[in-house]
Amino acid sequence: MAMLGLPAVVYAGICGLMYAKQRDLIYYGQHTRVDPASTDFVLEREGLQLRGWAVNPDAPRPLLYFGGNAERIEARRDQLARLFPDRSVYLLAYRGFGASDGQPSEAALFGDALSFYDRVRAAHPGQPIDVIGCSLGSGVASHVASQRPVARLALVTPFDSLASVAQSHYPLLPVGWLVRDRFESARWLAGYRGPTLVVRAGLDQVIPAGNTDRLIAALATPPTVVALSQADHSSIGAQPAFEQALREFFAVADAAR
Repeated sequence: MAMLGLPAVVYAGICGLMYAKQRDLIYYGQHTRVDPASTDFVLEREGLQLRGWAVNPDAPRPLLYFGGNAERIEARRDQLARLFPDRSVYLLAYRGFGASDGQPSEAALFGDALSFYDRVRAAHPGQPIDVIGCSLGSGVASHVASQRPVARLALVTPFDSLASVAQSHYPLLPVGWLVRDRFESARWLAGYRGPTLVVRAGLDQVIPAGNTDRLIAALATPPTVVALSQADHSSIGAQPAFEQALREFFAVADAAR
């Protein structure tokens, strides 16, 4: 009888460990730390200093970027500066990432992102704001688009919900009950009607294809979908076709200025 109960104890222990350590599995900010002096601006919120980078802050038509769960977004800054030399581009490091204070959580990232948006809007009154979200950042960008006016939205390797992605990776665990930071992008975007670009990786080993498919199906307006068949989750941003997709998608907005 005791032997029969042992698997249940082990299973419960695994579930408990995953629940306790889940944010360590979601956020890898410790690998992205940089010197605060290398950043361009500080956003103060809830007694914390959140830092980021600004490209051409005096230029029109701001573009916000939200990065992945282990991304050094200062590298993306250089790429976006090259792609959009006539626009202002802003990148905010999440709590615990880059040179930002604090510990990340879904609620914290969402609140910080809205404050970030509001600050940029105040600096560019009356101008449309576009948003890019990559991987985890697609979840942040989706929430922003549900709460603030976003003119054009680009999602790179996006998913329907983080809980659903986690269930794909841990099929034997009751992930739906365990995951606290759910990032339910499909729900957040159900009412968004702006132009949307989805860039997906054909060899994505992190976001299963079905999770991206379900997000696309949930969108109120059919998106432009660019599938890079030879890219994986990590290499997609280095593909020339990735840069071309972003440039063409946002060129429409630039032409309308």
